[in-house]
Amino acid sequence: MSDLRMHVYSAMAIWLPVVWIFAVGACIGSLVNVLVYRLPKGLPVIVPSSRCPKCNTKLTFRENIPIFGWLFLRGRCRFCRESISPEYPLVETLVAVLFAGLYILWYVVPPGTVALGIDWGSIKPDWAKNGVRETWPAFTVLLVLVGSLVAMTLIDFKTFTIPLVLTWVPVGVALVLHPLNALLVGQDDLRYTAGRLGDWIIATPGPAGWWWVGACFGAVIGLGVANLLLATGRIGRSFADYEAWEAQALAEAKASTPAEDLADLAEADTPEMWVQYPHARREMVRELAFLAPVAALGWAGAWGAVEAFGWADVPLWLQALTGVLMGYLIGGGLVWGVRIFGSLAFGKEAMGLGDVHVLAAVGACLGWPDAILTFFAAVVVGLFFAIFGLIFSFKAARMMAFGPCLAIGALLVILCKPLIEAGLGSLMSWSVPLNLP
Repeated sequence: MSDLRMHVYSAMAIWLPVVWIFAVGACIGSLVNVLVYRLPKGLPVIVPSSRCPKCNTKLTFRENIPIFGWLFLRGRCRFCRESISPEYPLVETLVAVLFAGLYILWYVVPPGTVALGIDWGSIKPDWAKNGVRETWPAFTVLLVLVGSLVAMTLIDFKTFTIPLVLTWVPVGVALVLHPLNALLVGQDDLRYTAGRLGDWIIATPGPAGWWWVGACFGAVIGLGVANLLLATGRIGRSFADYEAWEAQALAEAKASTPAEDLADLAEADTPEMWVQYPHARREMVRELAFLAPVAALGWAGAWGAVEAFGWADVPLWLQALTGVLMGYLIGGGLVWGVRIFGSLAFGKEAMGLGDVHVLAAVGACLGWPDAILTFFAAVVVGLFFAIFGLIFSFKAARMMAFGPCLAIGALLVILCKPLIEAGLGSLMSWSVPLNLP
């Protein structure tokens, strides 16, 4: 009996946290539903409390139970009997499964657990091997990012816009919790590196490490200066005249369109309208002016840090904080570079600024190497949806915004990075001759 009791207690110690994480994920999924409904409408998130969108009756506690509330109500409002979209429990279940699945992969599945030819225990990053007690801040950052990505994806898919607050929240959490996790682990255990953020800095001690510390802090100060110049009107805001141009273009098109074709013209006000804007190259010059203080102060900060600290060791918490800033700057800079040079080359806006913020948030939470992998994974995902839409004449897939592709790419990198690294390694070994002198 004692052995059985020990097995029961052991199983409870393992799976009760999983159940708790699942419940937390379901609650966060409920919050995601609120964000998806309210943010595009400009409504406050906290107040008023949840209400039926049809009869506007305030919902009680039992209607608000994630997942089960919809099941108990059988998909209908208890007050007006109007149907409730199944999107609500599906989103709650999705987030709950993602949260619990990540916890199981990170902290429950031991290395060497092979199924379907995949070692599921090897998916976890190095820092997760320290256990949940020492790495809960880093895991919290991951969960906040995943919840934000789900909300961004749903809003972007519906409205072709990304509320920037959904990108700022995970960045803010990463700035606080990654350095905190480094302090908890301590300098002697280098397995924790803010989600692999500090590996490269640790490998380059002395001036090289301080160069990156100074460059990142200088660039962030440069972002602050650029936004101040933008707010005071010293730098023009890009695409400031787009709405006026769009209204004029639609009015001219309406005036020149026969009455029998006006119904078809209503479809012109679609996410494809921005492609017709004729001044994209001019607007990229303004964005380059915005980025000039970032580049200048980044170089100045790098030089100043090396001069001030030289060969002194970079504290682990500062390495983690610098890694967050590196991920933010390199992730956002990658998409912004594609946006600027693509727009200059083709004369049309290549990518949205919302996509810049999304990859910047991914880089801040996961690190700049994962941000780069996410971008290329997103390109593959976008191509897949485009081909799928062409083959099956599915317009929504062909017109899919790049934000959801970035979110899916980030999840692929989180869950499949060992496979991606193995594939890239095989590709490089195949493409590079092995008999080099």
